[in-house]
Amino acid sequence: MKPLLILFLFLSTSIFAQSPPKPYGALPSKRQLAWHDIEVYGLIHFTPTTFENKEWGFGDADPKTFNPSDFNADQIIKAAKAGGLKGIILVAKHHDGFALWPTKTTEYNISKSPFRDGKGNLVKEVEQAVRKNGLKFGVYCSPWDRNNALYGTDKYLAIYQAQLKELYSNFGELFMSWHDGANGGDGYYGGAKEKRSIDNTTYYDWNNTWAITRKMQPMANIFSDIGLDIRWVGNEDGHAAETSWETFTPMPPAGKNVAVPGQANYPESPEGIRNGKFWMPAECDVPLRKGWFYHANEKPKTPETLFDLYLKSVGRGAGLDLGLAPDTRGQLHADDVAALETFGDMVKHTFGNNLAQNAQIKASNSRGKKYVTTTLLDNNRESYWATQDDSHEASLEIDLKTAKTFDIISLQEYIPLGQRIEAYTIEVFENNDWRKVYDGTSIGAKRLIKLDNPVTTDKVKINITKSPVCITLSEIGLYKKTG
Repeated sequence: MKPLLILFLFLSTSIFAQSPPKPYGALPSKRQLAWHDIEVYGLIHFTPTTFENKEWGFGDADPKTFNPSDFNADQIIKAAKAGGLKGIILVAKHHDGFALWPTKTTEYNISKSPFRDGKGNLVKEVEQAVRKNGLKFGVYCSPWDRNNALYGTDKYLAIYQAQLKELYSNFGELFMSWHDGANGGDGYYGGAKEKRSIDNTTYYDWNNTWAITRKMQPMANIFSDIGLDIRWVGNEDGHAAETSWETFTPMPPAGKNVAVPGQANYPESPEGIRNGKFWMPAECDVPLRKGWFYHANEKPKTPETLFDLYLKSVGRGAGLDLGLAPDTRGQLHADDVAALETFGDMVKHTFGNNLAQNAQIKASNSRGKKYVTTTLLDNNRESYWATQDDSHEASLEIDLKTAKTFDIISLQEYIPLGQRIEAYTIEVFENNDWRKVYDGTSIGAKRLIKLDNPVTTDKVKINITKSPVCITLSEIGLYKKTG
């Protein structure tokens, strides 16, 4: 072979090895990547329903009912921040139709209440407290309105869309616009006190309604049963499935023709759909207490329960959305504050010390200098180890140098190139032999593997056994649960 040709082939191979892997499947958008970074956030329910000690308001409560004795947005947000929450979604209008801002769209709003002598704007107060404490802000405005006399008629959609436009215009950049499948039923409806049904496939005109979101709040992730950005996990228990794909294809349930909020293929929501048409990760929503609204006879979940939910939501590539319920003072109860703080400390201290930090990692295959194993321990999601294009299986041997005791293993794929890995095993070196401690499937944005018992070892091996394309991995962590 001629020397020039040999040089050409050598240079071609080197350059090719340094080129990034080709993307695989559906990919996350910029706003979705920002959402993945948030991981845990909250959903605040606080309307006249709080003062009625109900879960759903009928729409007939006198606006004067809404009269918190000592509303303190900063107290609520500080408690959320102590719990590790990085975003807050405020229910600006629930199904009862009461708007927490002085809207022009309905008389049934906060200006008719005693709050701040009728001059209050609770959405603004919460938004300002959220920003001051460094969190992201989002809103939920229920499409169902049990107070509005026009609900169920062709005149209501314009009112709902106008409410969204007000919320999109007056409260800064939003990280989420949260939507559910509230599709009518019994209500006050301006005094009619009747049941009203709508065709949920057409009534809210979701395509054009969400076009308003996209135009006015391009960084707001649209959440609903069918996305567009974030899908509902299909339960209100706070967890995704053990195998959890970030991709999904919304489809109608059996016997239906259209997939819309309130009507979707829920059996597949907890797990997602491998090679689904869209990048559409799951949100796991769950109230901190039993209900979404405050009830004095309920207690918050324990920090241990919250930590377990964290592992089964964030630790399965999803987001954890905790329902926060202020009491009739307009503050979080001391029990809730304590539960959040202890949970936040537990997460912070557990994951604050990566026991693999100073390890050496040997890979069976690497793509080149830019994609080496040191990127797996640099605490930077933007860097990643990758294999060559023809290597769809690989092993990583982690030499910890000294024996370490851990019970949580963290893995993160480089998701801007898609979710690639489909199967892997994890082994630890004990008594001069390798012992398998975990059989896994999906990884995605983050996989937190809680071992049944802590293990003590100086070597760990990760064997990636199935991937349709070359492999990418961004971060590896070994942790010991504290608290």
